[in-house]
Amino acid sequence: MIFLMSIDSDLLGTLMKCTIENSPKFLLHINDVVYPLIEVSLENSPIPVNEPTTRGGVYFSEKFAYKMKGAVEDLSVVPLLTKKMLGPNTEFGELRISGEMQFKGKTISVNVFTNLTNSVQTPNSIELNMIVVNLELI
Repeated sequence: MIFLMSIDSDLLGTLMKCTIENSPKFLLHINDVVYPLIEVSLENSPIPVNEPTTRGGVYFSEKFAYKMKGAVEDLSVVPLLTKKMLGPNTEFGELRISGEMQFKGKTISVNVFTNLTNSVQTPNSIELNMIVVNLELI
């Protein structure tokens, strides 16, 4: 199965601007459990490929990707992330992150769907590095 990224660029641009200016609240949803996601950032950055490619036969990567970073302070999430991580695990799953923001003069709810690329655990939290694969207005 190959996943292609199709994202509303206006909505994504607004979300990026909102994360810088307003620090909206985001929630990470895994297995019917909700975890607050803090210190969220979103940026468009280069991917280390020379041309658009299918990576590992699993997902499609452009030369640039929208990357999302955030941390969870509840470390009970760690075992749930194992099957969500890209890498040697080809049966990974998307992470759903919900939040609210201002868009075209209205408060809207949005779901951000991501692939987890890596994580860094500290004694107090786990930092998640993700690639945005889809946005959905709720």
